[in-house]
Amino acid sequence: MTDYYPPWGFYYRVAFSCSQSRNDVRFQTVSGLSVEYDMEEFMEGGENRFVHKLPVRTKYADLVLKRGMLTDSEVIEWCLRAFRDREFMPTDITVSLMNEKSEPLRTWKIVQAIPKKWVVSDLNANESSVVIETMEISYRYFTIQ
Repeated sequence: MTDYYPPWGFYYRVAFSCSQSRNDVRFQTVSGLSVEYDMEEFMEGGENRFVHKLPVRTKYADLVLKRGMLTDSEVIEWCLRAFRDREFMPTDITVSLMNEKSEPLRTWKIVQAIPKKWVVSDLNANESSVVIETMEISYRYFTIQ
């Protein structure tokens, strides 16, 4: 029996169903893989020691992806169609945490994603840094495999 060690968080892949480009899977950071319940408080008459909290609906955080800016990207074209033309085409996204053999350890299937925000980092002649683009994406829910 071998001891368990938690996986490293730096080896992962992001795949958009709307893109077949190899460059569109490379992201510097992925955040927002979280889920929580909205709770409704219910006060029972005669019970003054506590308030009942009941789960109402599930709420998923926005997915935030960051990477060095690409000048030719199907994912950015997908974003621009939404922002420029108001043409929203929901797509699925897969985020896979990989092991050292390039096999998925855990996979998040993000369903019906649409772009919410796109930000390009500041351009500054006093720094020699990579231009970073940040995408904030809303979605319905995710499943874990």
